[in-house]
Amino acid sequence: MKTDLEIAYDAEMKPIKDIAAKIGIPDDDLVPYGKYIAKIPLNELDKYKDKQDGKLILVTAITATPAGEGKTVTSIGLIQGLSKIGKNVVGALREPSLGPTFGIKGGATGGGYAQVYPMWDIDLQFTGDIPAVAAAHNLLSAMVENHIAKGNELGIDPTQIVLKKTMDMNCRELRNIVVGLGGKGMGGIPHESGFLITSASEISAILALASDLDDLRERLGNIIVAYTYDGAPVKAKDLKCIGAMMICLKDAINPNLVQTLEGQPVFIHGFPFANIAHGANSVIATRSALKLGDYVVTEAGFAADLGAEKFMDIVCRQAGFSPDAVVIVASVRALMMHGGADLKDESTMNMDSLNKGFSNLDKHIENMQQYGVPIVVAINRFPTDKQEYLDRIAEHCKEKGAEYAPSDVFMSGGEGGVKLAEKVVETLETKKASYKPLYDLNIPLKEKIETIAKKIYGADRVEYSAKANKTLKQLEDLGYGGLPVCIAKTQASISDDPKKKGAPIGWTLTVREVNISGGAGFIVPVCGEMTLMPGLAKVPAAVNMDIDKNGRITGLK
Repeated sequence: MKTDLEIAYDAEMKPIKDIAAKIGIPDDDLVPYGKYIAKIPLNELDKYKDKQDGKLILVTAITATPAGEGKTVTSIGLIQGLSKIGKNVVGALREPSLGPTFGIKGGATGGGYAQVYPMWDIDLQFTGDIPAVAAAHNLLSAMVENHIAKGNELGIDPTQIVLKKTMDMNCRELRNIVVGLGGKGMGGIPHESGFLITSASEISAILALASDLDDLRERLGNIIVAYTYDGAPVKAKDLKCIGAMMICLKDAINPNLVQTLEGQPVFIHGFPFANIAHGANSVIATRSALKLGDYVVTEAGFAADLGAEKFMDIVCRQAGFSPDAVVIVASVRALMMHGGADLKDESTMNMDSLNKGFSNLDKHIENMQQYGVPIVVAINRFPTDKQEYLDRIAEHCKEKGAEYAPSDVFMSGGEGGVKLAEKVVETLETKKASYKPLYDLNIPLKEKIETIAKKIYGADRVEYSAKANKTLKQLEDLGYGGLPVCIAKTQASISDDPKKKGAPIGWTLTVREVNISGGAGFIVPVCGEMTLMPGLAKVPAAVNMDIDKNGRITGLK
């Protein structure tokens, strides 16, 4: 089989103006970024605000192996499959981050014959949205540092500056640093700081949650950057740089339109991670897709305990929409891993490990059922999968009373997604969603954390560090107790320990620290050894990438 890049390079694609025309957007409303990418200004999208919403399909997954289980591949393949059966479908997906692209994933634009195009541009800085967020974030950071060096009228405590720096790369060496060296005139005020990856910036979450420019402005102003010597929060608007930050983000707020390899329209906009933020594409993109398509496929980052939970409990509350159906992607190799198999040892990948691994799938099904939305399990086929294992997954789903369908989109594109598309449409037509969030916003912050820990993660109890306890009390005293919680934890396990596979029971969730995203509108309890700046693998994906004298890229997937 050809590589992902070879498939993409050989594809015959339509100009983006033709793709836009399919959903009623005229050429004059587009801001082209070359022949195959365009931004659509918010004022142009306002023309469609009174149209009836289409059906929203959320794609999530079981807990994946480090290489992923094809959630984005399945999302794109489902878009193509729905089109194959004659449906007017629009996609709404997240933008890839450079750090993971060069780190372990090697890209995040699908694969095989289920890709978005042009994958090399989308994977590599795209239309500049992530650099724009980095600029806005670092401008705000510079304003904080300048303020404390030039008189500090706000009384900011340099040891309580919570806004770090950002860059879109996996740089573990920058997680903890000291800034301000060289004397006050040269370096400012010395204090501890650090970097986080841009997708972990609160501004990334804000951009993805903002509904319009006014909302963006208000949210940016509410970012808490530091605390005073008296313990009072200092907000971004106190530094009087929100207008300048808005200028940095003036284009980034407009959603990006691309296409699948089979010519279906897809908005790719927004990029917060789901293990350290809320993990969904922008509200603006999803709302626009709902007005322009009869069916909309969107995706939540990582597994259902992370992205899907946060989509249901944070995004849906703020955006005012909710899924009509949820697709949970499962694969043979991930289920075997959860059953104890060593993915590097073929002899351990057998029927016994598959059967033991079903505990993970069952827990994710149970979790999504709590939200009152119909579920379909997508059995994502890898080229090396044996049919007997695929049949066993289908048999297990049937035993559990779960709707399911095979997905062979990597090898066959939309044709391989027809059965899944038909099952999703059948589910939408026969089962009505009655969405409800997991917890009430009026309960205490600890009760929210413990509800997620017990009902979604399967923990017995929650322990808090002294620092976490202090922060939770402080946040409630400051009036932030009514916000939802966005738990930051490992994506490698339902628990907070990446080594625990399957569906662990009898364990304790440990909350190490608590942060607030005042502009995004949620509290972030940080669990386990979670970090906001990823590191590179021993052999990063970057070592296999190159570009030849003709500009043809290799090694990106």
